[in-house]
Amino acid sequence: MLLSDSLARSPLLLPTLVAGVFLLAGLVKGVVGMGLPTVALGLLALWMSPAEAAALLIWPSLLTNLWQMQPWGRLAAMLRRLWPMQAGVVAGTLSGAWAFGGLGGAWAPVALGGALVVYALWGLAGRRLSVAPRAEPVWGPLVGIATGLVTAATGVFVLPAVPYLQALRWSSEELIQAMGISFTVSTLALAAGLRFGSAQVDMPWGLSLAMLVPALAGMALGAALRRRLSPALFRRCFFLGLLALGAHMLLRG
Repeated sequence: MLLSDSLARSPLLLPTLVAGVFLLAGLVKGVVGMGLPTVALGLLALWMSPAEAAALLIWPSLLTNLWQMQPWGRLAAMLRRLWPMQAGVVAGTLSGAWAFGGLGGAWAPVALGGALVVYALWGLAGRRLSVAPRAEPVWGPLVGIATGLVTAATGVFVLPAVPYLQALRWSSEELIQAMGISFTVSTLALAAGLRFGSAQVDMPWGLSLAMLVPALAGMALGAALRRRLSPALFRRCFFLGLLALGAHMLLRG
């Protein structure tokens, strides 16, 4: 029996599968600080269009990333450093939403998956990018615009934002918080682009909000696991997570 036939025969099967997807995606995010949109989009695309899947993950992505922005005491200082990049994210996502429609074609996730695999292998080999503080006013907005365009085309926020943030040489906890800031801005910009861009995607706010419960449960489990990791092991898990996400997107493509 085809999966679509099973879903049609059992109205409870689809919500159960979707909840399982968000539990898994939240677990990945709790460990490496990212991956909820990428994992969720890749798996939800088995049953729905990429634009519908992106609309479904708005609330879980937004609220889990707001949680990730803690501790609040150093948030203001990080925002002062990162706001040029975030302004670029908004500009790139909204302009891309008008240019690409709902989300890009089949080539977009495949290209992103390939880029993730290359970057992860490069990181596992022990290489590190580095951005000097004096270069941040230039690179921040450019990276933000590029990230916004990728977000509008694929629905995921990791490139080139994550390599850039890692190149700023944060500690593990600071990197997690910086990614939370960037992903929160990307989620809000993507929601605006889907709703008001050229595709005018309907937003399933109720079901999206319900998926927050399994996403938060998975994230709590992943965060507890992350606290037991050494910095070196965290770095390895981070790049292995990127590699797995990229390979998944390539296989799905």
